[in-house]
Amino acid sequence: MTSDFPDAPVLDDIDARPGSTASLLRTFIGVFLRPLGGWISAADLVALAGDLGIPPTQARTGIARLKQKGLLLAERDDTIGYRLNPAAIPMLERGDRRIFEMREMTDADPWCLVSFSIPESARSTRHQLRRRLQWIGAGVVSPALWICPGHLRDEALQILHELDARRWATLFLASAPAPAGTLVEAAAQWWDLDALRAEHLAFQASLATLPTEPFAASVHLIDRWRVLPYTDPGLPPSMLPTDWPGRRSFDEFARRSAALAEPAWEHVRARIGLCRGDSTSPPELKRTPDLIVESA
Repeated sequence: MTSDFPDAPVLDDIDARPGSTASLLRTFIGVFLRPLGGWISAADLVALAGDLGIPPTQARTGIARLKQKGLLLAERDDTIGYRLNPAAIPMLERGDRRIFEMREMTDADPWCLVSFSIPESARSTRHQLRRRLQWIGAGVVSPALWICPGHLRDEALQILHELDARRWATLFLASAPAPAGTLVEAAAQWWDLDALRAEHLAFQASLATLPTEPFAASVHLIDRWRVLPYTDPGLPPSMLPTDWPGRRSFDEFARRSAALAEPAWEHVRARIGLCRGDSTSPPELKRTPDLIVESA
């Protein structure tokens, strides 16, 4: 996908590794560029990337790749800069809801079942569908039957439409599963809870290595966190082990992101003013939204 097609939908980059140049740049753009009016000069973007520990040459290469993926469009104002692709807004808004408004299911909440039968001639589509369902936190009941929280039904539908696979799939809204064993045993079969636990514990351990400067700490915090709200579906407590680490991860992210938000914005305001070589302040910017952990 390139910036030659600004109206094409921009997809989540599920392959960007947290902490990589691509991931850090995407995180910065997702959090800060919209409140900045959707445009930033090339000099400002490279300078702010430097504040994240990304060397200028590496930053320019990363920016070029984001243009190729359609997230940014080259646009000159008084100087060379980049415009957020309007086609990326729906993807970023989905990310806002996932990252900053975590939802935890209760036993009364509905489930969405995705049943599909994709012909062998479209096996690439079948592979992509499974990858992207896993990315949004769906579990595998059987190879062609996946389960996710009911509030993710629209995301599942969107994936099917984007892959042109809707004609091969049927979606059901269902009440509580009734497996042969316990719900905890079923959840451990349908989701890789061991891997999810490891991801939560790794996130918690990484908090001790956040940068000391608030802007870098804020971006690195969100970047390290952003995958977990996708891959962890927010299962109800009745389906999880009693020592599940998810709640602590949610609480730590909420507390730290709230504390870092305003100092991070102050840094961005100051940096943009310095890079522009003027003494005036940019327009007032919105702060990063606070995390809301809620029951669906």
